[in-house]
Amino acid sequence: MGSFKIQGGKRLKGEVIPQGAKNEALQIISAVLLTAEEVTISNIPVIRDVMKLIELLGDMGVQVTKVDNHTYRFKAENVNLEYLNSDDFKKKGAGLRGSIMVLGPLLSRFGKGYIPKPGGDKIGRRRLDTHFIGFQKLGAQFEYDSENSFYRVNAQNLQGAYILLDEPSVTGTANIIMAAALAKGRTTIYNAACEPYIQQLCRMLNSMGANITGHGSNLIHIDGVEVLGGCEHRLLPDMIEVGSFIGLAAMTRSDITIKGAGVEHLGIIPEIFRRMGIKLEIVGDDIRVPEQEHYEIENFIDGSIMTISDGPWPLFTPDLISIVLVTAIQAKGNVLIHQKMFESRLFFVDNLIDMGAQIILCDPHRATVMGLDRKTRLRGITMSSPDIRAGVALLIAALSAEGTSTINNIEQIDRGYQFIDDRLRALGAEITRIA
Repeated sequence: MGSFKIQGGKRLKGEVIPQGAKNEALQIISAVLLTAEEVTISNIPVIRDVMKLIELLGDMGVQVTKVDNHTYRFKAENVNLEYLNSDDFKKKGAGLRGSIMVLGPLLSRFGKGYIPKPGGDKIGRRRLDTHFIGFQKLGAQFEYDSENSFYRVNAQNLQGAYILLDEPSVTGTANIIMAAALAKGRTTIYNAACEPYIQQLCRMLNSMGANITGHGSNLIHIDGVEVLGGCEHRLLPDMIEVGSFIGLAAMTRSDITIKGAGVEHLGIIPEIFRRMGIKLEIVGDDIRVPEQEHYEIENFIDGSIMTISDGPWPLFTPDLISIVLVTAIQAKGNVLIHQKMFESRLFFVDNLIDMGAQIILCDPHRATVMGLDRKTRLRGITMSSPDIRAGVALLIAALSAEGTSTINNIEQIDRGYQFIDDRLRALGAEITRIA
């Protein structure tokens, strides 16, 4: 496992361009399986999960052409469905959470699919029921091999249906939309996710000839069509990376400008950081976070402690809860962080406490942060990254700390942030990758 060695306490300065959105990329790239025609996707982030998915599509027989580092052409004219029964597919699919996203397109176009139980972050239970119940409502039949943790699915005659999701799952909504795109009749998804990435997927599919309405709301209609064609699509900037750089700038008292941040797609994210006292200067599509010695967390109007919690879009994204928590460490004031969706995602705070942060872990979902207001600096320690977002939160803490820190298991960070050490060095950080 690789590690980062960080010499903290340095103020950073410069411009950074956010990568393409990881969470959009996984569903958009999977959607190329819906057509035999050529699909070109640009602004693809060069991160582990995305590159593994592209490799998996190539193994399935999809013709993959690299145009440049962030642009690929895909042509799924000759998909080898027999490969999906192979041990190689089971191994690769099990190591990639995003592999579940190929199932919807396979069922839609080919009437059958195979999927190993996917892996991914260790952040608590991330059940797949929403995906599977949706597919079953469309007429799919599942066979689960518990010995090999492998699903075989038959869906020879998908029919449109009314589907009320038990939770507004982003990946579940995307998968069902793709399955319904070529099904017969109308599919209605209620309590659908409405994230910008779902909107992007629907726009892409419509450009391919699909008939989807209602995206951007929680009620989506899909009228199945006979066939889909090719298209060109560009991924949005990654909102999680934008939020991560805002938190980094505040914690390290740095002056950082995020170029092409996709401001219109950020929703409540800038407002949450402003409530923490962080100044943001938005000019066009750029966000500048000026150097701040102090930032003070607001209280609610009645004087009670600020609570920041996650929720389905347009509420605050759960992927930035870890970033907001670490940013609060050097704020003035207190805040209750409530991570509602994943019961193990806050356990990384033990490392922050070891660094000198004042945090009370109330339970697996809630932590109270009592800001240090720069009166005490964090100290460098050796720690391990448990998941993508916690890993970057620990990286932000290390960059702001006094002394040297080592972060192990950085493969988790590489799954979500492209060339993060190179980009931080360009801003003036002292960070070394150790193989």
